Amino acid sequence: MTALRLGIAGAGGRMGRTLIEALQQAGDGVVLAAALEREGSEWLGADAGDVAGTGRLGVAIVDNVDAALEGCDVLIDFTTIEASLVHLQACAERGVGLVLGTTGFSADALRRIETAADRTAVCQSSNFSTGVNLCFKLLADAARALGDSVDIEIIEAHHRHKVDAPSGTALSMGQVVAEALGRSLKTDAVYHRQGQTGARERREIGFSTIRGGDIVGDHTVLFAADGERIEISHKASSRMAFASGAVRAARWLAGRPSGLYDMQDVLDLRSSEERA
Repeated sequence: MTALRLGIAGAGGRMGRTLIEALQQAGDGVVLAAALEREGSEWLGADAGDVAGTGRLGVAIVDNVDAALEGCDVLIDFTTIEASLVHLQACAERGVGLVLGTTGFSADALRRIETAADRTAVCQSSNFSTGVNLCFKLLADAARALGDSVDIEIIEAHHRHKVDAPSGTALSMGQVVAEALGRSLKTDAVYHRQGQTGARERREIGFSTIRGGDIVGDHTVLFAADGERIEISHKASSRMAFASGAVRAARWLAGRPSGLYDMQDVLDLRSSEERA
């Protein structure tokens, strides 16, 4: 059986190093074929395994995406918006699958991702953790059951280095809840409260953001009613939860026809109505 050849973008970063570690833990059938970094990175030329601390792998970190993709079946990308869009275009041109974990894309960038997915298989998700994706399912069920009888607030916390807010995962949670209730984040989301805000409107879906320290990622959706409240939470203690899910997604994506997929597809969590 031919091994799946994976490329890792941002190989010298925190998530890139964790992805290389997860790839090594995946066992037989998956190999690191390429490791990418930005131009001028201090890691260029270094062995990707040495940088990740997994031991020498014989794969040097490079900044040439074209050369890197020549030997890849799937590229995993958790980098920056600008870099991810370059990698997206390169994957589409070469028919290389892309597992895309970068968040914070504009509406125009999202359209570019959809267009690229006409030419290659793309698995895009705001969060590749199995636990978070199970939470998406639970949130939809809870929202439909509770209806308009509760106030809904989403609280998320991340490390000081995270550049977008609210997190992509928090926004996805809000989107799941909004769709289940027939609402829209464009009109019903509240991202900031200060001063004399007046009484809370029932339709509001509130977002609160915390940034500090080395918090990997905490998310809680609060359904608050009179006399009781329900909280659905996910707390990540290691980036390995996201990395192992991304490698799982890469295995699933390999050989799929062109199209835009997400982690719900990978985990087969869609209902029969959603599949239709």
